[in-house]
Amino acid sequence: MPAPPAADQAPMLRSLLHRLLKLLFWSAALSALLVLALRWVAPPFTALMIERKVQSWVSGPSIDLERQWRPWKELPDDLKMAVIAAEDQKFAEHWGFDFAAIHAALQHNQAGGSLRGASTLSQQVAKNLFLWSGRSWLRKGLEAWFTALIELLWPKQRILEVYLNSVEWGDGIFGAEAAARQHFGRGAPYLSARQASLLAAVLPNPRSWNASRPTRYIERRASWIRQQVRQLGGSDYLRRLDPADG
Repeated sequence: MPAPPAADQAPMLRSLLHRLLKLLFWSAALSALLVLALRWVAPPFTALMIERKVQSWVSGPSIDLERQWRPWKELPDDLKMAVIAAEDQKFAEHWGFDFAAIHAALQHNQAGGSLRGASTLSQQVAKNLFLWSGRSWLRKGLEAWFTALIELLWPKQRILEVYLNSVEWGDGIFGAEAAARQHFGRGAPYLSARQASLLAAVLPNPRSWNASRPTRYIERRASWIRQQVRQLGGSDYLRRLDPADG
């Protein structure tokens, strides 16, 4: 059967392209509206929480997810600063991406050895809240899109608030409140500076490292985090995250 002439194919291609562009436009618009709504609405769950639950169903045994939202004012400054010191010391300055850290990580990874990441807190919020785990160009592209939306539509305080209420701190343990109760038997507002630094110290590998039973390495890392908090200016640093002070 002969192929349709080019003159007949052109309208089909234009129609397909029009539909694709329309789909991309509405997808972008809906994702922007979702991110904007979450500026004020506490997300009831995250994509990572769903992923962990499904994984537990498949591999067994099923895990219970623990998470209780704490608003910004109830989260301790020691924990806010410990996480910034450990994960993203340029948090107040960048617009979602730390390009110097990305360049350094690429050079380190190309030289061989263990892989090093360079994700900012904003990127981690985008990934944990909206996306799946794994490495692919599609996921990286979506992560960049959601990171840009988050930085554009949320103040820095909100980004850190959502991070602290969503980050994984163990099997089925999500957010500062659940982590504080699991590891130290107290609510997040009552964490000491040392306990906050221990929670921040295990974030690179929260499912294998335990803040309540720290190894020597975790203790050294927590001590380094407390030192970095002091060098960043302690709680005074958090004033830079307040839109009223901008």
